[in-house]
Amino acid sequence: MADLNINVGKLKLKNPVMTASGTFGYGHEYSDFMDISRIGGIIVKGTTLRDRQGNQYPRMAETPSGMLNAVGLQNKGVEYFVKNIYPTLKDIDTNFIVNVSGSTIEDYVETAQMLNDLDHIPGIELNISCPNVKEGGMAFGTSCLSAAQVVRAVRMVYKNDLMVKLSPNVTDISEIALAVEAEGADSVSLINTVLGMAINAERRKPVLSTVTGGLSGPAVKPIALRMVWQVAKTVKIPVIGLGGIMNATDAIEFLLAGASAIQIGTANFIDPTVCEKVIDGINEYLDRHNYQSVSQIIGALEV
Repeated sequence: MADLNINVGKLKLKNPVMTASGTFGYGHEYSDFMDISRIGGIIVKGTTLRDRQGNQYPRMAETPSGMLNAVGLQNKGVEYFVKNIYPTLKDIDTNFIVNVSGSTIEDYVETAQMLNDLDHIPGIELNISCPNVKEGGMAFGTSCLSAAQVVRAVRMVYKNDLMVKLSPNVTDISEIALAVEAEGADSVSLINTVLGMAINAERRKPVLSTVTGGLSGPAVKPIALRMVWQVAKTVKIPVIGLGGIMNATDAIEFLLAGASAIQIGTANFIDPTVCEKVIDGINEYLDRHNYQSVSQIIGALEV
């Protein structure tokens, strides 16, 4: 059996398979289907400073080779997480990473501070695809300046691993990656969902209450793979790849493109045991090609 251990920033993972925020709850939801401690890391659902009700229904829609979602970061806030969720996670043998979202830089900073001293939360994933309400709703992650500002502010107060999740809805994602690297990000994860929409032709109305939503699933994989490959060649910090990973072959492609680890998202809704299957599939691939360690295939794409 090959060595699947990998270091990503300050994180020590038992394998490169992680779950994507918003697709795996807090982990417990999947414990009836698999041993969740086998997973390298679990990114828990988006957490904000205060509780959020999310968007009006309908807020999810199936599309060809994917799905649209506009859930709107529904959660009970960081204080609830600290008091009620964290105690149920801290004794499980895997890395729990909290996805942090906000509408202002101050939101991000205060939320990160409240997570700082949780011994069994080794890091946060900063979701900079959120709309900056002080700038008229433009997402933090769509400009180098705003991305750098929020990462700089959080880095000043947060001591553990800082992963920054990048939006694909930009002209050059490599520039954004460089900007957050310069401000102290330990790693970057990409891609977040691609902006899309669906229409009910009979009713002549949008399917989603918000009109547009985030597209995920196999449809976005070629875009995600290209962006991971570009960013991995540009930055020195580790890259975590996600977007349409449905099986071990997909995961291996992202590793070959330069990702040090991957996240599985939409596939969890289809097969709640997919993470275990991907871990086993990566190991089988390494054995079949006589690799001793998963680190040997990271960035091994021959171009």
